[in-house]
Amino acid sequence: MALDEATAGFLTQMAASGAKPLHEMTPDEARGLGGMLRDLYGEGPAVARSSDETIKNADGSSFDVRVLVPEGAPRAVIVYYHGGGWVIGNIEETDTLGRQLAVRTGAAVVLVDYRLAPEHRYPAAADDAWAALRWTAERVEDIAGSQVPLIVCGDSAGGNLAAIVAQRARAEGGPDLALQVLVYPVTDADVDTASYVDPANQLLLSREAMIWFWDHYAPDAASRANTDASPLQTADLAGLPPAVVLTAEHDPLRDEGEAYAEKLRAAGVKVEHRRFAGQMHGFFTMVNVLPGSAAGVDYVVEQVDRHLTPVQA
Repeated sequence: MALDEATAGFLTQMAASGAKPLHEMTPDEARGLGGMLRDLYGEGPAVARSSDETIKNADGSSFDVRVLVPEGAPRAVIVYYHGGGWVIGNIEETDTLGRQLAVRTGAAVVLVDYRLAPEHRYPAAADDAWAALRWTAERVEDIAGSQVPLIVCGDSAGGNLAAIVAQRARAEGGPDLALQVLVYPVTDADVDTASYVDPANQLLLSREAMIWFWDHYAPDAASRANTDASPLQTADLAGLPPAVVLTAEHDPLRDEGEAYAEKLRAAGVKVEHRRFAGQMHGFFTMVNVLPGSAAGVDYVVEQVDRHLTPVQA
C-alpha cells in the first residue's frame, strides 16, 4: 500500500523547506527539527496536575521527568519514553501526546527526559530508563492516590527502552508491570533487514539516519549486540508482561518490531500487534498533524483499556 495522502503531503512540505537529510545534520541541528515539529502539535488537553521532578543517579548524573495526572482517580501509571534515536527528543516535544494519553486512558503519565547521545552514550539512556521506572514504582501511590497497575510505553528508541526495562524488571524481580506498549520499537542493530533496505521506506526515518543514530549512541559496534541495546537478542522472553506492539508499513524498523512481537508470542507472552498500513515511522507522535497518529493513539487507548478492565465472569 502507498503512503496515505496526509503523510505524502507532509513529506512534500518537508522537502520544500530545504532541510538537510537527518543523517547530514549535527545533533544540535537535528534537535532543532524536533522543536519545529513540536510547534505543529499544539497544546494538549488540560490535566489536573503537571509537575517536573529531577531524578539523581548514584554516579551524580541526573535527568528530569514530567508527571501528568488526569482528573479523577488515575487507573494506572504509564511511564513513557520518547523516541529520537537516543539523540533527539525531550519531554516538551512529548507533552501534547502525554496529555492525550493521560486524559484518554485515565492513567497518570510520567514522561522521561533521559540523557541523550552523543553527550551521554550507551548505556546512559537505558540506565536512566530503568532509574525512572524504579522511581515511579516507588511513588505510584503518591502519583495516583492508590496502588494502581504500572505500564511502560515508548516509541522508536523509546520503545527500545520500554522493552529493555520490561526485561530488566523480570530479571530483578520487579517492579511488576501490567503491560508494555511498544510503538515501532528499535529491537536490534541489524540495518540490513528487508524493511531497512526497501527504497519505499526511506522517508522521515531512513537506513542512513538509523546508522547515524547508532553511531552517536553506541559507537562501539560490539556493544550493540548487548541485550540492553538490542532486546531482540535476549534468548528467553518468557515471563515478560503482556505486550501491545505497533508497527508502520513504511518503516525501516518494521521487521525488527514484528520479529520481537513474534518472539514474545513464541515465548508464551500475550501479544497484540497491529501494522498500520500506509504509515511511516514517526506517525504515532505526530498528534494533530497526521490522521494516522489519531488512529494509533485510539489503538493504544483501546488496548490499555482492555488490559485494565476486569474480565466479567
